[in-house]
Formats: sequence, C-alpha cells, structure tokens
Amino acid sequence: MRPDLLEILRCPVCRGELALTVRKQEGAEIVDGTLRCPKCAVDYPIEDGIPDLLPPDERD
Repeated sequence: MRPDLLEILRCPVCRGELALTVRKQEGAEIVDGTLRCPKCAVDYPIEDGIPDLLPPDERD
C-alpha cells in the first residue's frame, strides 16, 4: 500500500479518517501495518501490502 492512499481511504463503518501504523516498509510501499479508525476504535490490518477494509463483523 502506498502512504498517499490515506488521502482517499476512509473507515468503512463511519467514513472517518484512518490513522496509519507502519510495521514494515519496502521503499515507498507499506508491506505490513495497521489502519485504525479513532472514532470506531477499529483496526484494519495491512498484510503483504494490501489493506483489509472489511468491517469487523464481516471478517472471518
């Protein structure tokens, strides 16, 4: 995931802005981390560069 995507990504539950925590980055690409909605207190994982923005009740 590229960090500039934060400008357009929103929480799928409340449409609030997301905060980024990076655990691993390769060049400009975020490979592992978390997107967090401060309003909902929900974390959305970033794994292998792909953010999982499914609402919590729709995840496995």
